[in-house]
Amino acid sequence: MAVVGLAAGMALGFAGYFGGFGAFLLVAALGAIGFVVGRFADGDLEPGDLFRVRERGDRPR
Repeated sequence: MAVVGLAAGMALGFAGYFGGFGAFLLVAALGAIGFVVGRFADGDLEPGDLFRVRERGDRPR
């Protein structure tokens, strides 16, 4: 996982340096979307985990 983190950090660094802050944000957002899609593909995440409706008693106070 350290190598994957290193690659992601380098990609964000290159995007920020060569493309500016907008490119940095775009690469970060696409990376997050890719991570979630990968978790779905591996079976580690279910669609209901992200889109769960809270019950009335579940609200933090």
